[in-house]
Amino acid sequence: MSTDKQISTESSMDLGVHKNDELHPEHSDDYLREGERWATEHDLSTMRRVGDRLPVAAFFVVLTEFCERFTYYGITGPFQNYIQNGYKVPGSRPGAINGGQHLATGLGNFFQFWCYLTPILGAIIADQWLGKFKTILVFSVIYIIGDLILTLTALPSSIRHGGALPGVVIAMITIGLGTGGIKSNVSPMVAEQYGRYRPFVRTLKNGKEVLVDRELTVQSIFNWFYWAINVGGLSAIATTELEAHVDFWPAYLLPTLMFVVCVIVFWLGRKKYVITKPTGSIVLKAYRVISHGLRNFRMAKKENRLVLNEDGTKVTWLEYAKPAYSVDGGSVDWDNKFVDELSTAIRSCKIFLCYPVFWLCYGQMSNNMVSQSGQMNTGSVPNDIMQNIDPLCIIILIPIFDWVIYPGFRRCGLELRPVTRITIGFLIAALAMAYAAIIQHIIYTKPPYYDAAGDGNNGFNDISAGIQVPGYILIAISEVFASVTGLEYAYKRAPESMKSIVMSLFLFTNAGGSILAFCFNSIAANPHLVENFAIVSGLMGAFTILFFVCFRHYDKREAQEAEDRMLKDSNEKNDKPIVSEEY
Repeated sequence: MSTDKQISTESSMDLGVHKNDELHPEHSDDYLREGERWATEHDLSTMRRVGDRLPVAAFFVVLTEFCERFTYYGITGPFQNYIQNGYKVPGSRPGAINGGQHLATGLGNFFQFWCYLTPILGAIIADQWLGKFKTILVFSVIYIIGDLILTLTALPSSIRHGGALPGVVIAMITIGLGTGGIKSNVSPMVAEQYGRYRPFVRTLKNGKEVLVDRELTVQSIFNWFYWAINVGGLSAIATTELEAHVDFWPAYLLPTLMFVVCVIVFWLGRKKYVITKPTGSIVLKAYRVISHGLRNFRMAKKENRLVLNEDGTKVTWLEYAKPAYSVDGGSVDWDNKFVDELSTAIRSCKIFLCYPVFWLCYGQMSNNMVSQSGQMNTGSVPNDIMQNIDPLCIIILIPIFDWVIYPGFRRCGLELRPVTRITIGFLIAALAMAYAAIIQHIIYTKPPYYDAAGDGNNGFNDISAGIQVPGYILIAISEVFASVTGLEYAYKRAPESMKSIVMSLFLFTNAGGSILAFCFNSIAANPHLVENFAIVSGLMGAFTILFFVCFRHYDKREAQEAEDRMLKDSNEKNDKPIVSEEY
């Protein structure tokens, strides 16, 4: 990043965050604007908490994510029909490859798995060599290559000569690699643009004072980040209409062109971003720390030299990796702080263990529920347009949650902490799958094709696809509670040096959902779809209970940690400069 004056700020905890302090004071928390003062201990316990305004740089990153998701959902929206149905078959749904529902669902699950496996590679590259900004740019080029492959192999001549299937497979691999490098870095990067850490009090225009809380600001950032994702997801409306009324190649050309816009937008914001330096190979270093800790722990246990904390509890096995607790006399290239950060990251990642089942539910929306709508009367619109009800609902719901529901709970003293929100989201996802099972049962009872509707050249049964709408609404609500909160939690609980890798591990749970989906592939077609949705619903319900039982204490611990952190920050005695409201 080119600036006139770059310094490493104290507020970024010497982690390589750079800023132009003359142009962008919002990149540091070491300032107050007019009408603001630092919070006191009394303020922390009595004042209403609110989120802060978002910096301009965050909007550039959000707009970039909108363009990338426009491309992603624009190309994936037609995938199920593109692979499942034949090309230009009279009286049939649009298609190209004629591979059937099994192949379409299987390739869709593979693509989703690949897209959420590659973020780990993107995180390693960003942390070790390039940093987030350059990594996003490099993987964007790979993404564009994949888009071009998909568009060119979707031309009529390519489809008729058998180029569509190898083309879509190569494009999936290439696009999946590109999106992985972007996803692991863009979400932590958007939150990094807000650099104010200390709690402060702001006087509103009506004279009332409110406590500006970083935790709520980060929560709001991820709400609006997810909102942008789903606005971009509406691109599938345009691409499925193009698929149905024109052809597949223009349906894929539109998102390809949008991604070029994505890269331009991201580049234009380069002078406004907070840019974090690469910190080295966190994965390899973490592996060495874990190995060292386990080895020292076993030696201490064998020699009966286990260490106790001040309260009498045993020191955890990982703490034996600290230089102070080393029992083998070897030197290490890390300090106690890194071990503590790694311990925090491992503890935080435990909460992700139940997410693969949630993503299994979510994945039904883009494959089996698309095929389900193909078995019903959709009128003059393509069957795969129904999945866009989900992003439409999220676009409406996120502002309501951010401005009304969450603040309303806080005013009543009933703040919804992360584990509570995630549990609610999991439960609603289970209900969505139960509803899909009921709908599928109703489809099978209707003429003229009963449990063979949509197979081969068969048409649809006598039932309106509008009955699917409540299922998509339930999925949207579950996303607001579970998916948005997961992104927020992965960022907030990850140590500064590990945000990309922890975010990539959260995204990897989506790949886990795709692996589970492969296990259901044998019943992901007629006449077994009722069992498919019912089993997924039951599995999600069981894991909802398991999740709450295992992690319900996390909310109380997080609330206490947040209170202690704010109290510590408010008690700092440093004099801070005041800057003007405009920046």
